[in-house]
Amino acid sequence: MNAARDTSSSNGCRLYLITPPRIDLAAYRDQLAAALDAGDVACLQLRLKDAPPDEIKRAVDALMPVTQAHDVAFILNDDAALASRLGCDGAHLGQTDGDHAGARKLLKDRILGITCHASRHLAMEAGELGADYVAFGAFFPTETKETVHTAGTDLLEWWSEMMEVPCVAIGGITAANCAPLVRAGADFLAVVGAVWNHPEGPAAGVRAMNAAIAAA
Repeated sequence: MNAARDTSSSNGCRLYLITPPRIDLAAYRDQLAAALDAGDVACLQLRLKDAPPDEIKRAVDALMPVTQAHDVAFILNDDAALASRLGCDGAHLGQTDGDHAGARKLLKDRILGITCHASRHLAMEAGELGADYVAFGAFFPTETKETVHTAGTDLLEWWSEMMEVPCVAIGGITAANCAPLVRAGADFLAVVGAVWNHPEGPAAGVRAMNAAIAAA
């Protein structure tokens, strides 16, 4: 992904990083730089649930220059209007995060991703309104958020065979379990803990994920 609406994955499946729910900006900025130096990453989604706009702005101001220096797209979770106002490369919206069609118009040529859980219907609706990618999951148990919907590899296989819009797999994905998702047609693997909680550090987490994707 780049700053425009390029969500293709010509290099095959790629890594989609999501920030931890709480971050220490000073320390995290260095961790992010190290992670992006370590290997291929398509984008970073800033996901600070319930944080006030001024906190999100500080995080964008600190972290977006790091992603830009690495040609990695910077996506803001939940709020298309704020993403547009802060100059982010795009926004990722859940099913309850406002007007998706309105967000598509507001973001213009920037990236719009939409959570579609395990629903073919929601994914087709997202594709029809112009989403640049759809996100499916959760594929595995995850501690990052409560798991309400679970998805299987058959959904990825169906989507990749039928649709041109890229798909993101999310939910408990690690280097150890990601191979079936890659083989099923996921264009991107969204991870949190697999990178940020890696015992040898985020850079090692990125290297491990990239190696697992390549091996699959």
